[in-house]
Amino acid sequence: MIKAIEQNLQKGIQLLKNISDEQYSNNSVAPYNASIGCHMRHILDVFSCLIKGLDTKFIDLSVRERNGCAEKETSLGIEYFETVIHQLKKISEEDYNTVIKVSDDMGLGKVTANYTIAAMLMQAQSHTTHHFASIGYIVYQLGIELPNTDFGYNPTTPKKVHA
Repeated sequence: MIKAIEQNLQKGIQLLKNISDEQYSNNSVAPYNASIGCHMRHILDVFSCLIKGLDTKFIDLSVRERNGCAEKETSLGIEYFETVIHQLKKISEEDYNTVIKVSDDMGLGKVTANYTIAAMLMQAQSHTTHHFASIGYIVYQLGIELPNTDFGYNPTTPKKVHA
């Protein structure tokens, strides 16, 4: 599980290594005007919440870092990716079935539910892929070439066969 997540997060690092800070922080693409950096920082904030909550077995997804610098400079974005990956590698398979409490604001206030660490990792991975797809749209609108052709695609998405 961690290996698959790391492979997906490495795609983010690869993109950041191939774009400028100006492209990374460009928030001109409608309709949401969120930059690539904003999406990347948000993805990593979810993983950071997970990591920070492991010891107490309580993860509050509404208390995210929101480090503005990490969404403006590719070098800081890469550093954030690498820190998250390093911390995720400390999670062992034996921990996957550990029950944890996960809290988030659902729009009408905070709700807390029981998860396993594996379920939270799966949610964070799916969340990453969802945001990578949004980033792919921004990249396309900005005329940037993706360094990885499956960036933003769920692994279960059927591949198009070109005749």
